[in-house]
Amino acid sequence: MAEATVTRSSNSFRVVPLGVLGGIDESNLSAYMVAPTGSDNYVCLDAGTLHAGIEKAIKEKAFEGRSEKILQQNIKGYCISHGHLDHLAGLIINSPEDSAKNIYGLPSTLETLKKHYFSWESWANFADDGEKPALKKYHYAPLQPGTEVDMANTEMQVTAYPLAHSNLTSTAFLVRSKDNYLLYLGDTGADEIEKSQNLHKLWEAVAPLVAEGKLKAIMIEVSFPSDQPDKTLFGHLTPRLLMNEMGVLAQLAGTTLKGLNVVITHMKPPYRTITKIKTQLNYANRNLQMNLIYPRQGQVLEF
Repeated sequence: MAEATVTRSSNSFRVVPLGVLGGIDESNLSAYMVAPTGSDNYVCLDAGTLHAGIEKAIKEKAFEGRSEKILQQNIKGYCISHGHLDHLAGLIINSPEDSAKNIYGLPSTLETLKKHYFSWESWANFADDGEKPALKKYHYAPLQPGTEVDMANTEMQVTAYPLAHSNLTSTAFLVRSKDNYLLYLGDTGADEIEKSQNLHKLWEAVAPLVAEGKLKAIMIEVSFPSDQPDKTLFGHLTPRLLMNEMGVLAQLAGTTLKGLNVVITHMKPPYRTITKIKTQLNYANRNLQMNLIYPRQGQVLEF
């Protein structure tokens, strides 16, 4: 079945995927630069891969110039969903060459960065808190769930919502540009598996935006095919579980999700498994008729 194309009417956001997979390719891990259409001021949603992704984006004509300039000047901050390496390794490795900027996240995520990465045992402390000496390149900017904050040096705001990801808390980031929104979810399990209400609470929060046509896209993970046993999901979604959750969102919004842009992130290799996930998603989407998008590293998405 042919993959859905991106709906391009009245675009509000430009998204450049720097990394799209859930492992094992360290050159292509979760990281998405997002800016309002027409702006060069991006925030990076997760940062599993940076340099390799920027280089790929340059080859794909998403950017012009040197990768160092894009890293230092165009990325104005990072929103890190949780403390797993496939979502922040690029940030750590590229920190010596980066410029001063904010790292946004829930306090628990920032605490993991502080204690286990920028610790002088794992890596030099490029942040402004934690093990001394603090080199003060990055500023930890804690987010409180449900409270919107301005993202420095951008034209965007962000609101964080907690997600259940096996034994830790992950994060969904609701990004706003004027009166338009984009929702990015870090790793998350389904409420029914995680014995949680986190996704339900998130859907309640964004349902009015869906009903009003203000939510331009949802970026959400599907890591495994639907036949993956529940006990080995480790806080991730399958096509079946995603469609169940989208059904909940549609019910709460009181409207159809037909045409809603849904970007499928974090699919795990091998590629035969990714093909299986796509086939299952496309088949299961026959009723909801969402615009399913499978991002490719370096290729621009517009919403």
